[in-house]
Amino acid sequence: MRISTVMCCLFSLACAPLCAAPTLEQIMADPEWIGPPIEQAWLGLDDRHAYYRIKKAGSPLRELRQIDLANGGDVAVSDDMLADADAGNPVFDRERRRALFVRSGDLFLRDLRNGRLHQLTRGVEAIADPRFGTDGRILVRQGDAWLTIDPATGLGATLVDLRFEDDPLEGKKDDVLRDTQLRLFETLRRMRSDRQAERDEDLRLRDADGSRGVAPWYLGKDVTTVMNDASPDGRWLLLATQPGKAERGDAGKMPMYVTESGYTEIEDVRSRVGRNTPVAQSFELLDLRNRARIPIDTATLPGIKDDPLSALRVGGKSAKAPATRALTLLGSRWSEDGRYIALQLRSVDNKDRWLVTIEPGRDPKLLTVQHRLSDPAWINWSFNEFGWMPDNRSLWYLSEETGFSHLYVKPVTVGGARAITQGEWEVASPELGADGSTFWFIGNASHPSTFDLYRTRRSGTPERMTTLAGVESFVLSVDGSDALIVHSESYTPAQLATLSIPDRQLRNLTDTRTAAYRGIEWPALEIVPVPSSHQDRPVWSKLYRPARMEPGKRYPAVLFVHGAGYTQNTHRRFPYYFREQMFHHLLVERGFVVLDMDYRASAGYGRDWRTAIYQRMGHPELEDLIDGVDWLAKEHQVDTGRVGVYGGSYGGFMTLMAMFREPDRFAAGAALRPVTDWRHYNHGYTANILNTPDLDPESHRISSPIEYAEGLRGDLLIAHGMLDDNVFYQDSVMLAQRLIELEKENWELASDPLERHGYIQPESWLDQYRRILKLFETSLSP
Repeated sequence: MRISTVMCCLFSLACAPLCAAPTLEQIMADPEWIGPPIEQAWLGLDDRHAYYRIKKAGSPLRELRQIDLANGGDVAVSDDMLADADAGNPVFDRERRRALFVRSGDLFLRDLRNGRLHQLTRGVEAIADPRFGTDGRILVRQGDAWLTIDPATGLGATLVDLRFEDDPLEGKKDDVLRDTQLRLFETLRRMRSDRQAERDEDLRLRDADGSRGVAPWYLGKDVTTVMNDASPDGRWLLLATQPGKAERGDAGKMPMYVTESGYTEIEDVRSRVGRNTPVAQSFELLDLRNRARIPIDTATLPGIKDDPLSALRVGGKSAKAPATRALTLLGSRWSEDGRYIALQLRSVDNKDRWLVTIEPGRDPKLLTVQHRLSDPAWINWSFNEFGWMPDNRSLWYLSEETGFSHLYVKPVTVGGARAITQGEWEVASPELGADGSTFWFIGNASHPSTFDLYRTRRSGTPERMTTLAGVESFVLSVDGSDALIVHSESYTPAQLATLSIPDRQLRNLTDTRTAAYRGIEWPALEIVPVPSSHQDRPVWSKLYRPARMEPGKRYPAVLFVHGAGYTQNTHRRFPYYFREQMFHHLLVERGFVVLDMDYRASAGYGRDWRTAIYQRMGHPELEDLIDGVDWLAKEHQVDTGRVGVYGGSYGGFMTLMAMFREPDRFAAGAALRPVTDWRHYNHGYTANILNTPDLDPESHRISSPIEYAEGLRGDLLIAHGMLDDNVFYQDSVMLAQRLIELEKENWELASDPLERHGYIQPESWLDQYRRILKLFETSLSP
């Protein structure tokens, strides 16, 4: 499927020239001129309507729209229509006759047999995690509390009341003054005994009289909740906590100079890597029926007492390994019948992930390991989804154990795991179909750059259900006969289509592009395999080049380096870097060749590609960039003496590594909001890849561009938003001071006083890219 006939034809015209190509001013303008992408989409529970959200024209607000799937009518949802509108992410009962959903923080119940809608809450604290209980009640979370609602009467009740404060009757443990007072004074002992008797009577009456509320649980003021999860039968509550006064490290201070008040204002920002190490979480089950707290003992986890970082603890210079590794909770899932709970735990050192189950009614202290994933580098941020099969006795989960994210099913009592998918490609966003046996997911089995909707049963080869190549998300209809698909193309932002599953017929529902943008004839996207001198696999890349290259002529080239490290930009979806994509065509018009590489560390290519940078960020990636330059020289008439490089965030970091460490290969570079010293970046990202500076100082040293600044010889532009609370503006200031002290020339620092990490204002975008264009045209032209 293609959005328009014109676009379809364009993909058969390799490197066709642009028609009415936009200017730099147009490229960097507010993207409203392109047309808004679909931001959220879902199907109505009647399977006759689709809903989606997009940005309103000329406004920062979003609007909700409804499409009649029978006739294609697309209308804005008016205020009077909103009262009967469905919301996304519905939760179905076992028979799929009723559905719960949350809209604007309130809970609604839709009877699918007659279409009636019942509002169950109004105007209270926002509701989350609705589910159908095993006894007919509905359970919902409200902050740290869980409520039950009787759908027949609408009566709501508190299931559990958690108080993160000390028990007023018990007070602090080991309180010498209190214990002495009670020992010395009979009256105080008698008064305390009376209070205890009153509490015991209150608890008895609450148990006997169902009309009364539940008694509070006093958990202590020295802990805070991480999450809690109620069982469908209302009997148990999983509780994860951490110390309330854990050391979080010194927060950063960010000055803001251009302010409404006219005064310099200070904003508190994050602390640095190693300064806010995640604290160990504790897990317990609350027996709500018997008012008992049952700690979950994780000491039996395989490998929990190992030290994967032992090789770094040399000579006693680093902190000693803990006797038991600290854990955090990635997620929990109760089986639909409430018999089991599955927990996914991750070690704070980032090297292990465990999937475990507990059967509270049988033995709430017995923890059974269902799966362990270990990685000597780090466990991925992605591909951690898991859930229960309809039999309530088997789990499905994603794992990178083969080197690629794939789907597995495992019984929780006997038998091993079975791979549902396999191969050198990745499974993402899995969903179990209404039949309980078919998995749906987004995968790139046909090519690393191509993402489509697939389905697979518990045996057999996955079926490719679409050939869109740019599927971003999907929603299945209630009866499982259709799918609503959000997809995009290289030059078309996210749009909606429906897929009729029996005959695999696609029907386009939207085209939100403006007439002006539709009128631009973009060249076909050219995805190329750049040979690598360091590995057997190619580096998949986007190539932008003149339609006709003069024989014998040598062209200047620019390498674009995407941000984030772990992201993918060589794909057929509408890119996050859509401005940069248009800018690359502008560079081609000016006589440049542009290469955009998914260097090692990028997403979409499996575990080994992702972790190639462990303890040496900036080194494998630079090897890939150099291979790109050599390939351009060999295959596309590029002059190796006139090569530039640019990118933002991680791309800015790599620009600096290229300019400092390979000055003979890169004559000019634009480092946008770059990390210059990884010791100043956040913990959650950096500690995965480089560990912490105190434990692994060498990895931080060799990975930080500021350590190589003396190598600069080419022309360098540094651009940074002064309100950047992700990569601090301080990074660029520190590098500037270093370059000053090294007496370097031909560099500049361009500061944007009102921009954060991701630039917003069109004026800032234009100023930044005018400087980049000037840099390349000045430094790389003949």
